[in-house]
Amino acid sequence: MSASRHAFGAAFDVPTGYVNTPSIGIPSAAVADTVAAAVDRWRTGADDPPDFTAAVDTSRDAFARLVGVPAERVAVGATVAGLLAPVAAGLPDGARVLSVTGEFTSVTFPFAAQAHRGVTVETVPVAELASAVDGHDLVVVSVVQSADGTVADLDALRAVTADAGIAVALDVSQAAGWLALDLDWADWVVGAGYKWLLSPRGAAWLAVHPRALERGHPVGANWYAGEDPWDTVYGLPLRLASGARRFDASPAWLPFVGAAAALDYLASLDLDAVHAHCAGLADALLDELGLPAAGSAIVAVDTDVAPEQLARAGLRASVRAGRLRMGFHLYNTWEDVDLAVAALR
Repeated sequence: MSASRHAFGAAFDVPTGYVNTPSIGIPSAAVADTVAAAVDRWRTGADDPPDFTAAVDTSRDAFARLVGVPAERVAVGATVAGLLAPVAAGLPDGARVLSVTGEFTSVTFPFAAQAHRGVTVETVPVAELASAVDGHDLVVVSVVQSADGTVADLDALRAVTADAGIAVALDVSQAAGWLALDLDWADWVVGAGYKWLLSPRGAAWLAVHPRALERGHPVGANWYAGEDPWDTVYGLPLRLASGARRFDASPAWLPFVGAAAALDYLASLDLDAVHAHCAGLADALLDELGLPAAGSAIVAVDTDVAPEQLARAGLRASVRAGRLRMGFHLYNTWEDVDLAVAALR
């Protein structure tokens, strides 16, 4: 049953037992109301295209704050794979890419699709990533693994890739919003908004380090990627923005209206406190199940309980890689831990 919960200064109409944020995050009431108001304006023809620029730019700035980079580095798009496509297309023929075994395919497929140019993608267990970077041109990995919540050792990865001059692309889709991040050292940082960033699906961001700017190939070049988009709506020649905005995709307006409200709110929070709350609930669940703490907001457990039985018990989770995956966010409480323990037992 749905109940209004108040957490971190916001109200959420979240059902008890909802631990499915790694699949879909639930917006605050304020974010949902903002999107609803935008739909009302749409149905009455109250907006013009430039009216959405402020929302896009607000989301751009807030994503930058959440991942620890300057706002001018951030491009906007719709999906992780779509924003990684320019990174993959910009690799030289025969490039060697390193990733993680079982990585989410939106992270690896853009690079695997370059096989016709001799680009190869090697994968290793996440614990072995830092020790396997030699001989590669790019390391691409999720900061937090989608399947089980494993947190990558970014300090080790940063140290070994910096020494070797190897580029790094990081996906923060399962990390930004609950984990404090300082990623200005990475060449590329990409993230989708519809999970922990509590936004409608259709908004995503890519932070581009200045040293990587010329290494991306803007395969999705479009009018919105111009220095002044309203001057690049007609005619040649190609004239893209000088900075990261050259990788912009024309934004889906309503998702970015929601994203602006959601990300600006999340970026205002004490993310160390958010981390403690989310990972604390996840570790409490593991402890109740007799499993060791993991320090992640996402947990994955083996269970013989049928999915339909878990659903009848009110537990909203997902099965990923053969295990039951659960995630805890701002709006979760001990009530959700207790329900999950009862359902699994």
